Amino acid sequence: MNRTPTIAGWLSALFMGLGQWYNRQYAKAVLFMAVYATGLYVAFAVLPPYLKGLISLGDKGVHLEKVGKISRLVPGDHSIFMMINGVLALLVLLVIVFLYVLNIRDAVTVGRRRTQGQDSSKLNNGLFPWLLLAIPFLGVLFFTVMPIVFTSLIAFTNYSSPNHIPAKNLVDWVGFSTFHNLFNMTGWSDTFVGVLTWTIIWAILATVTCYFGGILVALLISQQGVKFKGFWRTLFIIPYAIPQFVSLLIMRNMLNEQFGPINQYFRAFGLGGLPWLNDPFWAKVSVIVVNMWIGIPVTMVLVMGILTTIPRDLYEAADVDGASQWMKFRNITMPFILFATAPILISQFVGNINNFNVIYLLTGGGPATVNYNNAGETDLLVTWLFKLTIDFKQYNIAAAVAILIFLFIATAAILLFRRTKSYQEEDMIQ
Repeated sequence: MNRTPTIAGWLSALFMGLGQWYNRQYAKAVLFMAVYATGLYVAFAVLPPYLKGLISLGDKGVHLEKVGKISRLVPGDHSIFMMINGVLALLVLLVIVFLYVLNIRDAVTVGRRRTQGQDSSKLNNGLFPWLLLAIPFLGVLFFTVMPIVFTSLIAFTNYSSPNHIPAKNLVDWVGFSTFHNLFNMTGWSDTFVGVLTWTIIWAILATVTCYFGGILVALLISQQGVKFKGFWRTLFIIPYAIPQFVSLLIMRNMLNEQFGPINQYFRAFGLGGLPWLNDPFWAKVSVIVVNMWIGIPVTMVLVMGILTTIPRDLYEAADVDGASQWMKFRNITMPFILFATAPILISQFVGNINNFNVIYLLTGGGPATVNYNNAGETDLLVTWLFKLTIDFKQYNIAAAVAILIFLFIATAAILLFRRTKSYQEEDMIQ
């Protein structure tokens, strides 16, 4: 039995690069040795203070010290900066460990190929893809993973106003206390349940109305007797072409209870105006209708493209069998549309759960209510999270809500997507 892979693996485990040197890959060996030497210095000389700070989150904040008869302000530990630096240090340590494992795996793999008689010069090509992927990998790690980890850790601290805001005050680890308060303290739990309920209702209604509204408009435009199809397509796509925040701010002014044009038209005909954005019921109706105005064109464009791909033979066969328009829609048109748009439908549902723009720009989460803690009647979880962070500085509660949003969306998206026919057929093909 050839021992080359085993020897190369143990040499790389002893010191990064030795296995590559044993495999006669000298350039790669020097690179791994340099990385290992740098990694050892960073791991034992640079990172320990930051990792210790991540555990302790500081010993003393900004404070006054008396020197003689003079008191001076002395800088202290900043818990949040220490947490950020600690998370970065932890990620750097994980990168070093990853490179160490990669070095062993590479040495063993190349050793096995050598035993098979492959040319040593060709074995060096395996490093090139890793070098190309290194920059995007590090970018994702430090600009995507790091903020997610940092936000998640905030949920396990008492980082909130007024008593635990650095730099004057320190932040402490509190375990699952934040989640306990969110689910058990009346003020927080009632708000969370109420906002979550409206978020789910909103996501379902916003998705269903835009989806089936888009299908209806696409079918109407695609009818053979309809003239000027290009004009109608252009007309319905204009709301989507205009920047969303512009449309929402215009609609907010139009729905103003006192000065909005819509209520002025009502009054001109002798009708009383409606509190579109000031009444809980009408505010919810308003955001759903305005969202339809913005979202229907997206589905319409998708469906119109799908309708052109449905074989005409199916409709001709249905006509021969005497099928009605409803039967053709139910058995031919709708299955084709669902098969092609089911993943997009799920994406729209997930997007509506986090639809910050429509709610925040149209109602600001209002109208206000005394039943909720720092939230309004139309606030979604994402807008409530924004208020908790920006307006009220309840960072730990906001982080806990963010984790729950992620878990809910990820679970719902995975379960719904796996039940779609397009996913099941793709899985069968593979």
